[in-house]
Amino acid sequence: MSRREFIALLGTATLPFPVRAQQTTMQVIGFLHSASAEPTANLVKGFRKGLFDIGFVEGQNVGIEFRWADGQNDRLPALATELVRRNVSVIATPGSTPAALAAKAATSIIPIVFATGADPVAIGLVNSINNPGGNATGIYFETVEMQGKAFELLHQLLPNAAQLTALVNPSYVSREALAKNMQAGAASLGLQIEVLIASSDGEIENAFRVAAQRPGTPLLVGPDPFFTSRRFKIASLQAHYAVPTMYDVREFAEAGGLISYGPNLANIYREAGTYSGRILKGEKAAEMPVVLSTKFEMVINAKTAKSLGIAVPDRLLALADEVIE
Repeated sequence: MSRREFIALLGTATLPFPVRAQQTTMQVIGFLHSASAEPTANLVKGFRKGLFDIGFVEGQNVGIEFRWADGQNDRLPALATELVRRNVSVIATPGSTPAALAAKAATSIIPIVFATGADPVAIGLVNSINNPGGNATGIYFETVEMQGKAFELLHQLLPNAAQLTALVNPSYVSREALAKNMQAGAASLGLQIEVLIASSDGEIENAFRVAAQRPGTPLLVGPDPFFTSRRFKIASLQAHYAVPTMYDVREFAEAGGLISYGPNLANIYREAGTYSGRILKGEKAAEMPVVLSTKFEMVINAKTAKSLGIAVPDRLLALADEVIE
């Protein structure tokens, strides 16, 4: 051994053991999402919390490489391929079904942890809920099936409304099932509904413009990360056109939206972080049952209701998980 090699070896040997282990065994999670980093930052905190709960801290004993499609789903296949070539230990795609499908198409070997509102069996992510059987597992929150309850709550808030307008992203993987459930939910209450399609900022504004031409007609924004990433813009359109609007996640109500009913995304991202950590510790995705998240929450923005001239019934206030004053 040369003197130079001996000195280099000695220098490594004097490092504290955790530092040396980090240098040689650091695992990396590939985080793939269809939205952008900034509007999703609060949810990524939940993902990191889930990792922390199971013993992983970014930069200490795990790395995370982020790939954001910035609302352009056609970029996801190439981004997924990048992560596969990087040979990450896990690909996490919480809250982004298009990202989960892109990852699934890119690899049958690297474990994938998803969190999706679409039926993961129906869209081909897993073989079954209890026995995924492949390289993917995660969390399933039933956003399509909750539409009936969402309409019921909206009807309690605005009992005099005779018709509704709904907004759906045409690229939403379960768009047909979503529209069908919306139609059924409205029909069960004896209401007319018009389902509009939006995949751009201009089409979103047009939906508010259409609803505003029918005074008293509420708007229901369908579930999709495309809409969630634009929640502040959408909330401002709600205020500008004075259209009472219901959303699927609390982030909208916190941004000024009238009312939301749906899953707590921060908790779901946290669960995805925990599942990712379990895989890093050696568990197999094929043997990890998909978590069924059935807890939904209702958040009412009382300040927005007042600005729209809406008196929220006491019963609805009592049912709300949170009222933003």
